[in-house]
Amino acid sequence: MEIAVLALGCFWGPEKKFSKIEGIVETEVGYCGGKVSGVTYREVCSGKSEHAEVVKLKFDAKKISYEKIIEYFFEFHDPTTFNRQGPDIGTQYRSEIFYNTEEQKKISISMIDKYNKKFSSKIVTQVSEIKNYTKAEEYHQKYLEKN
Repeated sequence: MEIAVLALGCFWGPEKKFSKIEGIVETEVGYCGGKVSGVTYREVCSGKSEHAEVVKLKFDAKKISYEKIIEYFFEFHDPTTFNRQGPDIGTQYRSEIFYNTEEQKKISISMIDKYNKKFSSKIVTQVSEIKNYTKAEEYHQKYLEKN
């Protein structure tokens, strides 16, 4: 199994969408790209931790390619809005692809170039190495209990 970590706004909607795609074996919500690991939802929302809300995907590369996952990434959100998706505003809602390998980095940059030609506005999606990933376990459990 391989992993992909993607920031595309509030993580609930994208997690649900990705979970329905053949080849995606497991989804998990969390935070990535900040200064330290082990952050809480409140710390992320303050903007001080520098984390983004992310969906972590485990996928079977024999059933779905990383490139196809990135195509869905661009389909599932607006990568031309800076630090926001719809009504959600803040650095935690930014558009960012966190890569696990150099091959993922190359594919991500190539896909941004490809999609820049399709959008009328410039894509602001960042590409960064996975750093300080924290599973949103505590907050995720509360969300599941409510819904």
